Amino acid sequence: MASPDPRPNLLGLTREEMAAALAPLGEPTYRARQLWDAIHLRLVLDFAAMTELSRPLRAALAERFRITLPAVADRHASRDGTTKYLFRLEDGATIEAVDIPDRHRRTLCISSQAGCALACRFCVTGYWGAGRNLTPAEIVGQVWAIRTLAAIEGRLNLVFMGMGEPLLNLDAVRSALAVMAPTISPRRITLSTAGLVPGLDELARWPERPHLAVSLHAPDDRRRSELMPVNRTYPLAELLAALRRFPLEPRRRHTFEYLLIAGFNDADGDASALAALLGGLRAKVNLIPFNPDPVLPAEWQPPAPERVAAFRSRLERHGLTATIRKRRGDDVNAACGQLRAFGRAARGFRRSQLSF
Repeated sequence: MASPDPRPNLLGLTREEMAAALAPLGEPTYRARQLWDAIHLRLVLDFAAMTELSRPLRAALAERFRITLPAVADRHASRDGTTKYLFRLEDGATIEAVDIPDRHRRTLCISSQAGCALACRFCVTGYWGAGRNLTPAEIVGQVWAIRTLAAIEGRLNLVFMGMGEPLLNLDAVRSALAVMAPTISPRRITLSTAGLVPGLDELARWPERPHLAVSLHAPDDRRRSELMPVNRTYPLAELLAALRRFPLEPRRRHTFEYLLIAGFNDADGDASALAALLGGLRAKVNLIPFNPDPVLPAEWQPPAPERVAAFRSRLERHGLTATIRKRRGDDVNAACGQLRAFGRAARGFRRSQLSF
């Protein structure tokens, strides 16, 4: 494999960082603004096409910098309109992202890591083990690549529900959000987390915060630890305490993701226990019927639709708002928990043998 291009990738720089990078060229500060606008507002990724800049400046930029999107290695379109993208990064690692159209709303599900070290038993990504953190440019690059390929115009929603745990790569996620903030408001961005308390406390200090979706999946420590080893380090009492001190703007609520596995956590009593657990929190519950996969336990199956509906109804009788996540892209393995790409950093791993 060829050596990575040593030139800095401008895709991951905020306006202020871009101005600092261009300062040695002796150009006026407004040139950095023009360059940033060309890349992020008009998606012009070739210096030669930035005709508002002088020809000598374009040549100097091409010599010193680059604008590199992750390479699309493959993509699969689902019957329901969902498209899954496989991106190959410069070191050979691969990640997946998903484009989910839904009437007048467009949502991109993106990755924050190549692989995942948390080894949640219901997650295909976790089955293959740890990889590495993505850079801000690799995070932004997923979004801009899909916008370009799918010719997406207008408002986008982003969900960090792809590969990896965002709170384990929080510095890069924050930088990427700062780059995208002028075009995608934090109010249209959701971070899904397994519940790492130190990361939650750090996120709580941000002046502007995206929405939070917490993977819960069981109403007690015994079963949650069985599904999610991270619960052995940050059990439910610590997690919920962190969420209770987490600042919420008016009309915002925490989303709790709850995977329903037939005969494991889908009984009426489980719904009542979940409602009691979330008492006092501004919360809504997103119910996710389990998506089977050959690498996951064969005995696990999604509950029947009437069981899912009954679970939701019981939550609502306890005063909780509850929704049922639509299955999108499952015929191309793009549904929740099914992203599986792994590259050189993760090759050879199966389930992580980590202790928390």
